[in-house]
Amino acid sequence: MTPEPVAFLDSGVGGLPYLAHTRRLLPGRRYVYVADRENFPYGEKEPARIIEASIGVTERLIARAHPVLIVVACNTISVVALEALRARFPLPFVGVVPAVKPAASFSRRHRVGVLATRQTVEGAYLRALIEKHAGGCTVVSLPAAGLVEFVESDLYRAGPAERADRVRREVDRFRHERIDALVLACTHFLHLESEFRTLLDEDGVTLVDSREGVSRQVARLLAGSPSSNGGPGEASLHITGPSPLEERYGWFAGQYDLHLEGAL
Repeated sequence: MTPEPVAFLDSGVGGLPYLAHTRRLLPGRRYVYVADRENFPYGEKEPARIIEASIGVTERLIARAHPVLIVVACNTISVVALEALRARFPLPFVGVVPAVKPAASFSRRHRVGVLATRQTVEGAYLRALIEKHAGGCTVVSLPAAGLVEFVESDLYRAGPAERADRVRREVDRFRHERIDALVLACTHFLHLESEFRTLLDEDGVTLVDSREGVSRQVARLLAGSPSSNGGPGEASLHITGPSPLEERYGWFAGQYDLHLEGAL
């Protein structure tokens, strides 16, 4: 019998670095990734619409793939709709939480930056995280909707100079704040990890994300459940919305060794 897959859900391609990290930790499993192109972007929507959209796509994902666990590989969905998803569906969910706690522990100046979507920056969830884990720090949270759109739509055809310039614009917004730790609180931004690290290293700023914690939580929840033969697990990429699919999805599938399965 084929083991049930681990599913990843995001508004687009943002969560692919989280899938890649989990595949390295748990290589013998099957994976299904869903990019909700139909409802992209989530970060600029109101909470009720985010909850409605995420429940709808999760229903389709479960009916199609029968996953053993779903990773909500989107910060916006996680901070707004994760509890609604857990209440609605009887299977484990792992969310992506902005890595405020580790960033606060890394910061020597007690000045932390958070780069996220508008909904995450303005939401109560991030404020609660800051109060609980970074009470002794100054935390500067900025939205970057344009960078989300760049990764989703333009990254596949952008050259090194364009990528570096786009990241530099975001890093420059924090320079006068004297931060020494920056949280990437939108999964899309990790597609530009190398560009962020190059620029931030110049200023001695630590880049922080939650891939390690998410992957280890998946491993804990799946401990003892059936997997494949221990070799590289099959992974597929599904897109919501009408066909045909744009060229960029084929590019991302190639970058992350995924079978592009078409519309969900």
